[in-house]
Amino acid sequence: MSRRIEELGWRWTPMGEISLRRRFEPVAGVEVYEVKLDEEFLMSSLFPVAEIALADLALARVRGEDLSVVVGGLGLGYTAAAALKDPRVGELTVVEYTKAVIDWHREGLIPDTAGLAEDERVDLVCDDFFARIGDSGTDPVDVVLLDIDHSPRHVLHRPHTAFYTVEGLRALSRQLSEGGVFAMWSDDPPEEEFSALLREVFCDVEAQRVWFDNPFTGGRSSNTVYLASRR
Repeated sequence: MSRRIEELGWRWTPMGEISLRRRFEPVAGVEVYEVKLDEEFLMSSLFPVAEIALADLALARVRGEDLSVVVGGLGLGYTAAAALKDPRVGELTVVEYTKAVIDWHREGLIPDTAGLAEDERVDLVCDDFFARIGDSGTDPVDVVLLDIDHSPRHVLHRPHTAFYTVEGLRALSRQLSEGGVFAMWSDDPPEEEFSALLREVFCDVEAQRVWFDNPFTGGRSSNTVYLASRR
């Protein structure tokens, strides 16, 4: 391993070995924190723009005070931290499959989102987000923010594919309060096939491309944020 790379934590999971590492990125000239699953990059502190936009765009759609928010996937914490900047958020539950990721935040290993785990509005839950969707015993929430798979077509774990269907989306819509919003991050450009599925279940569906500077290409790259409101 290069001397520029420091592994801060790792743990085996049923999906593979997950690790947190810190390294100096000479092209950008900054220190970067990254989460990897085996050899796949899941998250980088170098490109958090769309993860932040995921929270900002969704909350901009919601009216009311004392909002309840659920985040599927903790990662480096950018989406959760962005949601907490909205003073209307009264409670925020983050559902993270891997306990190691929660531990990294509680240990303060990720400086950009330091303090997230200590915020009194936050509940970090180690569980399978997709398994919780069908739980009819949970109280409705105002906003669901999802950032787990690469995209609807490129999932991290095969069982996740059941969510990206009309049945899976309907199960999620039943978790939302009246006027509630579902928003999802994707690494791929907007997919009309998935937008069509969303329109079968939700209203006011849109897919926004979020652009950011890419120091490796010298140009711009993008992620997608899907937005949908409960009927």
